Amino acid sequence: MLSVEGLVVAYGDIPVVRGLSLHADAGEIVSLVGPNGAGKSTTLLALAGVLPVRAGDVRFMGESIATCSPEARVRKGMFLIPEGGGVFGGLTVAENLRLASLAHGNGNGRASAVERALERFGKLRELAQRPARLLSGGERQQLAIARAMIVQPKLLLLDEPSLGLAPRLVDRVFELLDELRDGGTTVLVVEQNALRAVEAADRSYLVRSGGELVFSGTAADFERHADLHASYFGVRDAHD
Repeated sequence: MLSVEGLVVAYGDIPVVRGLSLHADAGEIVSLVGPNGAGKSTTLLALAGVLPVRAGDVRFMGESIATCSPEARVRKGMFLIPEGGGVFGGLTVAENLRLASLAHGNGNGRASAVERALERFGKLRELAQRPARLLSGGERQQLAIARAMIVQPKLLLLDEPSLGLAPRLVDRVFELLDELRDGGTTVLVVEQNALRAVEAADRSYLVRSGGELVFSGTAADFERHADLHASYFGVRDAHD
């Protein structure tokens, strides 16, 4: 589905990601975790085409897209939810959903896609006529994921979905990621809550400053390396 080899991304002359390689197979949730300044969000922006790739290659569905525009990547089935959700604050919840539906179906198909989203997200139905700028952080994140479910991307790039959310809402966000995967969407998620992300993902990549890969594997693989928990996730109680 997605293959990244030797990715280099820079802001001006300052490299932020240096030679990162990773892959995400169809039907997986893959997480990219690490400390602040490790280039995680920069990596997503480069994969989405928002930032240029300085070196290396990005292949999506077997095709190199390293030089494709963001619009071309969206047409190929890649969808980015940036930190904060990226919703249109001046539009209502319903208008945000209808806008997303333009990329999925036509006529009654668009209306039914919006209706299904409102049915799945009961809170959004209550807020359907509220401008998105007035939503709480958790409500904006649910709206952003609802839009993604309408679009039905092949690959969803998701940046910090739990940032600033109460634990109950964090649980809901990760439930929605499972639903997306079950619906056929591959998810690559950047998440500051590293332990939660690793536990939720089929496979995870741990990076440090400069996007340098430290370790990759399943939650069980991470669990077997106590040094990683001590350095990046905190020391767990022996009875946990």
